[in-house]
Amino acid sequence: MGAERLAGEVACLVVVDVLSFTTSVTVAVEAGTRVFPYRWRDESAAVFAEQVGAALAVGRRAVSEVSPWSLSPAALRRAPFTPRLVLPSPNGSAIAAAAGDDVTVVAASLRNATAVGQWLSAHGYGTVEHPVGVIAAGERWPDGSLRPALEDLLGAGAVIAELLALGGELPSPEAAMAAVAFTGTPDPAAAVTSSSSGRELGEGGFADDVAVATELNVSHVVPVLTDGAFVGVG
Repeated sequence: MGAERLAGEVACLVVVDVLSFTTSVTVAVEAGTRVFPYRWRDESAAVFAEQVGAALAVGRRAVSEVSPWSLSPAALRRAPFTPRLVLPSPNGSAIAAAAGDDVTVVAASLRNATAVGQWLSAHGYGTVEHPVGVIAAGERWPDGSLRPALEDLLGAGAVIAELLALGGELPSPEAAMAAVAFTGTPDPAAAVTSSSSGRELGEGGFADDVAVATELNVSHVVPVLTDGAFVGVG
């Protein structure tokens, strides 16, 4: 996995999964919830949630009065407050969980890209001495293989563009092109909404999730993985 490889090469790892893990993390952390990433929603996730004394998020379509928390950022906004939440997902959450304890891990989305870029710059990241790795999580095809996701490219590019504007050094060609993709997109919200992932969610009845995910730079929170859970530092 890219996170495991990058973790040993960078000082900070920024995970971007716009639809919907890192967007959901920002929504939950804004409310004061500690969010524990977990690879899969299975029996082991339930055991883990019990071990850490947290509620366990369910699938989007499994939300109920008993289990109101899910990967849906819109549902999280409506759900009652919970102090601790295990939020599994096979993409962004799995990446964050795989990063290990020797690197700073930050959750970024279109909602908090500017705040994350500013936080990275203020803490000396984005230099030769303290390099940053930005992972655009991507999605999965029905057969489980990885597919690129426009929304994550734009989210990653938004963070990188902000960091470069504040004096970040020597971006890789890939990082530079991600930044150009974001700054060259006249309407990122419209692009995400009409992307494959955006249409898939919208047609599935979750257009509200896309709307939340495309709230560009409305959040000042910077979720940092601390003692196994994302907590807000911004």
